[in-house]
Amino acid sequence: MKKSSTQLAFAVVFHFLVTISCFAQTKISGTVTESNTKIPLIGVSITIKGTVAGTITDAKGQFSLTTSASGPLTVVVSSVGFQTREIAVGNQSALKIELSEQVMLGQEVIVSASRVEESVMQSPVSVEKMDIRAIQSAPAATFYDALLNLKGVDMSTQSLMFRSVNVRGFSANGNTRVVQLVDGMDNQAPGLNFSVGNIAGMSELDVESVELLPGAASALYGPNAINGLLLMTSKNPFQYQGLSAYAKTGIMSASNRRTATTPFYDAGIRYAKAFNNRLAFKLSASYISATDWQATDTRDQGFANGFTLGNGNRQNNPGYDGINVYGDASANLNAFQSTVAQLLPLPVAQIALISPDLARIIGGVNQLSAATKIPATQIVNDVLLPNVTVSRTGYHEGDLINYKVSSLKLNGALHYRINDNLEAILQGNWGSGTTAYTGQDRYYIKGFSIGQYKAELRGSNFFIRGYTTQERSGDSFAIGILGQGINEAWKPSLDQSNLVGSWFPQYAFAYAGGALQTFSTALQQALATNPATAYQTALNAVNAVSGTLHTTARTTADQGRFLPGTEPFNQALTTVTGRPLPGSLPNLGAKFMDKTNLYHGEFMYNFTRLIDPKTVEILVGGNYRQYALNSSGTIFALDEKNNEYRINEFGGYAQASKTVAEILKLTGSVRYDKNSNFKGQFSPRLSAVLTVAKSHNVRASFQRGFRIPTAQSQYIDLNTPTSHLIGGLKQFRDKYNFGTNPAYTIESVRAFGDALQKGTALPQASQLLQRYQDAQWDPERVETYEIGYKSLIKNKLFIDAYYYYNRFLNFEGIQATIQGTQPATVDNPASLLQLLSNTTRTVYGFYVNAPVQVKNQGWAVSADYLLPGNFIVGGNVAYNALVDRDKLPTGFVTFFNSPKYRYNLSVSNRNIRNSGFGFNVVFRHQDSFLWESSFANPEATLLRQTVIPAFGSLDAQVSKRIPGIKSVLKVGGTNVLGKLYTQAWGNPGVGGMYYVSLTFDELMNR
Repeated sequence: MKKSSTQLAFAVVFHFLVTISCFAQTKISGTVTESNTKIPLIGVSITIKGTVAGTITDAKGQFSLTTSASGPLTVVVSSVGFQTREIAVGNQSALKIELSEQVMLGQEVIVSASRVEESVMQSPVSVEKMDIRAIQSAPAATFYDALLNLKGVDMSTQSLMFRSVNVRGFSANGNTRVVQLVDGMDNQAPGLNFSVGNIAGMSELDVESVELLPGAASALYGPNAINGLLLMTSKNPFQYQGLSAYAKTGIMSASNRRTATTPFYDAGIRYAKAFNNRLAFKLSASYISATDWQATDTRDQGFANGFTLGNGNRQNNPGYDGINVYGDASANLNAFQSTVAQLLPLPVAQIALISPDLARIIGGVNQLSAATKIPATQIVNDVLLPNVTVSRTGYHEGDLINYKVSSLKLNGALHYRINDNLEAILQGNWGSGTTAYTGQDRYYIKGFSIGQYKAELRGSNFFIRGYTTQERSGDSFAIGILGQGINEAWKPSLDQSNLVGSWFPQYAFAYAGGALQTFSTALQQALATNPATAYQTALNAVNAVSGTLHTTARTTADQGRFLPGTEPFNQALTTVTGRPLPGSLPNLGAKFMDKTNLYHGEFMYNFTRLIDPKTVEILVGGNYRQYALNSSGTIFALDEKNNEYRINEFGGYAQASKTVAEILKLTGSVRYDKNSNFKGQFSPRLSAVLTVAKSHNVRASFQRGFRIPTAQSQYIDLNTPTSHLIGGLKQFRDKYNFGTNPAYTIESVRAFGDALQKGTALPQASQLLQRYQDAQWDPERVETYEIGYKSLIKNKLFIDAYYYYNRFLNFEGIQATIQGTQPATVDNPASLLQLLSNTTRTVYGFYVNAPVQVKNQGWAVSADYLLPGNFIVGGNVAYNALVDRDKLPTGFVTFFNSPKYRYNLSVSNRNIRNSGFGFNVVFRHQDSFLWESSFANPEATLLRQTVIPAFGSLDAQVSKRIPGIKSVLKVGGTNVLGKLYTQAWGNPGVGGMYYVSLTFDELMNR
């Protein structure tokens, strides 16, 4: 019975599909020409409104379309660069359609704001859009880089191949607060939880539009779209057919690079074809290769020994910590005081069996103590092993990675129109590349790849899609760990079983030997002249030559060091980069082993066919997602069965909109989402758009967004050169014994160390230590209030302005804590001092909720003016600020990372006097601002010294359309003045990029 019922159901569905495709057919044909010249237009899209049926015009501007749609028909006629027209078909047998060039501003149609098509003028929230023409005329080297010209957009350049889009503050190099969708697929790398720029996106030839929704978009697009949504839509092969290709080459120049000027190469091709307006396919590929921008900032970010960013360097600061120098692990000389104290009572002959040099030091201290009655431990603590931080000699970034970068993108799709109302799509996007990324460490993303594969069924009022994202880390590795690993492979930092063969003890004892000799000589001389001040005089003598003593100690400890380019160095580099993270001392591993996958299914249905949208327009949708973590234990923690975790999420939403008296549009939506580790979350949104006069719209909205903690922030377990990163879930604090061996806030440990340095007694100084108090960790939520105004004045001046206010509840940030190797207690001084030395402590970083609300606000204004001759001048300015920053807990890292002010100014003309020549010039400027990150040394972050300087940049391009070969020639450059700038702490310096490109389009009209 069950089998027969199933067969009956299939028969009914099959009969339905066949029946609806066999209704009476209506044939529509005609010709499309340009309104002024009457020249036929090729490749114009002709679609039946409310269906998926459509075709394009041929080389003579003619089209023919057969449809089974009934009732009064309306065709939508559109083409790049022309005004879209809607034409009622009626009883006409042949249509004669004329299109006029689109020169008016503010005419774009968007879908991101409400998941339905609507005019950008009537959007209920702020939306920025780049269409094909904007992409073609942008002076940026790629369409993705051109996003920086949009109002309020910040970008972080970590590599030529990797730029992160940030809006409204709270930015990061890998921004998990902005969701990037490519044809409806979340483009994030599942193991990283953010999009790797456009490495796995789409070729520029296949981009139809890019829409940016600044602000929370959780109500419709789910968790994590808390700061913004970037929606990229590719070209449909039915509407954009034929062959297109481009070739681009030029030079990159930056004063900080080892070879200042180098070439780059970029090429792409796309082909699409439709058969009988039923079956269509497209294929595209693009490839770029270059020598990357280079990170060469050697300023001292450690703030050790009283030095600062401005005056510290390897020559004068023994504890130097260069920003883009790796492997310079540090320790304090006083960490070896207890070791020497244990050796003082032993016979010198016994110590000589371990180290003759150490025996001479111990013997000399004991002799000096006996002769002067100064306690031996005092001499050791004050003179030989003082409170001074020292660091290993590290390697520059250019010594550790090959700056050759590349990106290959392959895209394909097969579309089949089952009938006029139903289209099936199979799509695959695959991208591979080599680039660099700045996170908790600098990472060399080598041979990295992402594949996205989608099956979708869609109609004019619904879609059902499922896709998977497959991430493969290739030969990627952590640069900081590589530097440390090479040093450890040569000589361990500290091997308790072989102290004299370890780097830090060698340094410490070499310094101690020199200090003892200087002190002894000076003390004897001072005793003869002024015994009362002799001790201090001798101590001053040691301090006066401490620089020389440290240089000698470093030379001693660095003997035999692996030098870049030598065979031992290369062998160690190969070994460490081939060994999985994290390894164990001294055999560190730097290689990522990430094969994390994401699986996602979703649907959306619009009730327009069941409910008259003039009454109310209702749509509903839902989704299910799973993260399958797979890093072979190198990034993510393992469960009790030695497996990595799976994270499940599901959600659903509903939206209703109503237009009142044709001047007021009201929209309300609500969404519910649930993650397997957290309670469910509701996200409502209410908005209103009021047309106060023709082309004058005022909008207001309230929405609540939220961000489920990423897979990494939940389950990461990764050691980096600056800290040990662990998941925010309580199980990790239990794993690392926070209950029995307390961790202390990093700012209180710093205060403790400063007090000791100023002479405060240990018991009193220890009272400054603040134990970390465990707290509940919940998904971050934000309440956003926004008002805006859009106006098109006399079809010449387009103005868009908004103000927003965000109130974050359970704001998520990084908490840095320090834990000693044993519990710290006042009655055990050594246990307290261990908190000050990297060799006897661990710095843990994990995500927590801020104990107070975090607020930010901002505004932005843009204006574009159409001058005679179709010249356009424009500009935009944006302001973003963190409210009540001083009320946040000391040491709490918000990652706000946004300049207060940034602005763009532009002047352009796509086709000067119909000559085919066009140009576009854009100037950008942004203020200096504080950049907070876990890559920076915690001391630099705590002292708010991680400032990104203000800079300005000029981009320009000149283009010429060549109809005879259906091509456009473009010559341009970015940062053409060549002034070096950086956009984030530890990121590379960006110089000038100058290019020439030729783009061919078989269907180019003019």
